[in-house]
Amino acid sequence: MLVTVERDGPVAVVTMNRPEAMNALSSALRAELAAAFAALDADDTVCAVVLTGSGTRAFTAGLDLKELGEQGLSAANAETPTANPVKAIEQCRKPVIGAINGVAITGGFEVALACDILLASENARFADTHARVGIMPGWGLSQKLSRMIGISRAKELSLSGNFLDARTACEWGLVNRVVAADELLSAAKALAADIASADPAMTQAYKALIDDGFALPFGEALALEHATSSARNAQVKGGEVEERRKAVMERGRSQQG
Repeated sequence: MLVTVERDGPVAVVTMNRPEAMNALSSALRAELAAAFAALDADDTVCAVVLTGSGTRAFTAGLDLKELGEQGLSAANAETPTANPVKAIEQCRKPVIGAINGVAITGGFEVALACDILLASENARFADTHARVGIMPGWGLSQKLSRMIGISRAKELSLSGNFLDARTACEWGLVNRVVAADELLSAAKALAADIASADPAMTQAYKALIDDGFALPFGEALALEHATSSARNAQVKGGEVEERRKAVMERGRSQQG
């Protein structure tokens, strides 16, 4: 299998499993990855997802250029949404944590950027080689990266094709934190379990509000938040708030200990 899915309670771990090719995104792997995320999105028992790559060398080295050299670039551009892994990750209502275990290059960088949260091992490195390969990004990198790390830094990476190491990626705000390689998956799963412990419907609605608002001008985003909160909060009963307040306080005490 080019993509494996393992379950740990409400957390699903998705692994791109083509280590001999640095988990390069062949057409078959892209289709399996998209199908896996579509299935997880439809599974009500899954509350959070971790995405990683097999082995220690690569999260994914991006599109399989050898395959595209035979098929032509139109093979990737013409894919339906059901075979587009980035679109499938983006459309997954469950929070997705990218556990970046090695290099994430070009199309692999775009897969990483489709995740909601990124944790990186000390071995992780990022590179955008679209300009050097001579193709334009089509999965969102040219627009997402500048919004995450600033337009000048994004231009530096994308126009040079240089690698960005994990520590600098963290300093620039691309990844949330860097952990030891042998602790990466456990850290990602622990964070996913924390997220999964909240009410799934609320988590999904909050994720959607953040994403939808981020795509709008600030004033419109505030209006969206006001409209969403007014409609949703009106349905919450006082007793429910009190029960959840006690649970939050108890959880806070346990985390301090």
